[in-house]
Amino acid sequence: MSGTTKTLELKLVSPNAHKRRKLRETTDAYRSALHAAFDAGCTTQSAANDVVVEYDLSGYAKNALKKYVPQLYGGSYHADELHDEHPVRFTNEGVKLDHKPQNAVEWYVKVPHHDDYHLWIPAQPNPEQRSWVEAVFAGDANMGECRLFERDGEWYLHMVATKEVEQRSDSVSDETPIGVDIGESALLTVCHRDERGTPTAPTLWNNEGKEVRRLRKTYFTATQRLQERGSERIANSYGDSLWRQIDHTLHSVTDAVVEHAASVENPVLVLEDLTYIRESMDYGSHMNRRLHGWGFAKMHAQLCYKAAERGIPVETVNPAYTSKTCHICGETGYRPRQAEFRCTNDECWISEYQADVNAALNIADRYSSGESRSREHTDGDDSAGDGARLTAPQDSQADGEAHQQTLGTYAS
Repeated sequence: MSGTTKTLELKLVSPNAHKRRKLRETTDAYRSALHAAFDAGCTTQSAANDVVVEYDLSGYAKNALKKYVPQLYGGSYHADELHDEHPVRFTNEGVKLDHKPQNAVEWYVKVPHHDDYHLWIPAQPNPEQRSWVEAVFAGDANMGECRLFERDGEWYLHMVATKEVEQRSDSVSDETPIGVDIGESALLTVCHRDERGTPTAPTLWNNEGKEVRRLRKTYFTATQRLQERGSERIANSYGDSLWRQIDHTLHSVTDAVVEHAASVENPVLVLEDLTYIRESMDYGSHMNRRLHGWGFAKMHAQLCYKAAERGIPVETVNPAYTSKTCHICGETGYRPRQAEFRCTNDECWISEYQADVNAALNIADRYSSGESRSREHTDGDDSAGDGARLTAPQDSQADGEAHQQTLGTYAS
């Protein structure tokens, strides 16, 4: 096992005037304490503590300062002077994540202000790092130091995270691509080919798909009625309970998929690239609501970090026509029903096939043919004093203060 470390970036979404003022107060107090301790030549944590203890900061910020100032002064960085753009640092105990999958903005982060006063603010993760945020929230990755800073009028939080990952040395030529189809009928479908190229017995999670559809329908119907009656608090509590049940089902299924992959020699999980899925999804308002809320991104993220824990690589491919292409002859067919695929090639020995299994095989075959679009990117850690420079998503304008609910959106 070895540790992989990555700096995660979360954009704080539309904090109101009060919270912006508190964030600014925290930043100003932190930088004043930092300059005072640095100017005093604090080369030990004890010396730094004597200076920063007088400032109006949370203990998490003070503890981070006590470690950081000695590094600046004569330890790791040997700084001659300080600039004004240092991010506010917090030890890992101070920052907390919360997840509200039923809301327009799913993630919330607790930012320490004083020891007895904290700010809960909606946050938008970098889409490429969503699987890591999921892992931190689930306790499957360790949170390290966190850093708060403002850039171009927007507030961001950087979170250092570490995961233990098994090292693999298997030959790429011996890989077994396992196609994973995330669908509306079957929640997930997995299938791969054996050493002769013959499709193996597939696994479909149909009952789980029915259960999640039932829970989501109950959620939308019940919470809407409760809201119409003015019972917002009851609606939120009831909605949270239903979404916890849905989350439990999603976790159970993705756990099973990774267990299945682990039972195969030299497996590679192959998924559809979510970028293409989100851009091409337009089936009318009713179906769009169901599909956009179905959990593509959530299950994708869970599979990524759970597979990483087991040392199983995950790759992605373009999903175009995976469900409408025959996995035998490559002819474009059609789906008369959700679970049925029909090939239009009269010379092909397949006339009908289970649509989700057909799609899973096409997904695996696209990776085998050399088409891969890996979603794992390497991000360098930001330096100690540069205020951080990673690129953040800029497209979210949701009002997090209202905890606005949406029709099941899981999109990044």
